[in-house]
Amino acid sequence: MKKIFSMMVLTIAMLAVSMNLSAQDDQSKKQRISREELAEKQALHIAHEMALDDATTQKYVATYKAYQQEVWALGPRVRRHSSSGASEAESEQAIKARFEQSEKILKIREKYYKEYSKFLTQKQIERAYELEHRAIRRLARHHHRQGSTTGTRTHRRTFQNK
Repeated sequence: MKKIFSMMVLTIAMLAVSMNLSAQDDQSKKQRISREELAEKQALHIAHEMALDDATTQKYVATYKAYQQEVWALGPRVRRHSSSGASEAESEQAIKARFEQSEKILKIREKYYKEYSKFLTQKQIERAYELEHRAIRRLARHHHRQGSTTGTRTHRRTFQNK
């Protein structure tokens, strides 16, 4: 009888632990969203703030998501490194790599500016850029508050100077 009782207690304990782990796993899945979902939410927020109609909102969201995917396809941002340990050639190479990536991003932005111009006014485009910039700054601050190692002063300054 003692053996059956101890087996039941062990089974109940295992069930409790597995249910707790399952709940934590579900919660972590809810907290993390994909880049695509984030881009869509950001685009919807911008469209809402601009009070766009449904048809224009759909165009804006689709165009914004395509824009973000092209930027992501460039790969990770070229980070600034401390120049104290770098040679002149390494510093020059790093600067040129940042210039190259900036030029690629500029070309993408120009391409999508033309796309936005097909269905938004110039003032709406300007407002959308302003709202996008605010969202990026907000995400950067949130990212920094979470204790990320990428939230350095240089990284924040890069976001704020855009």
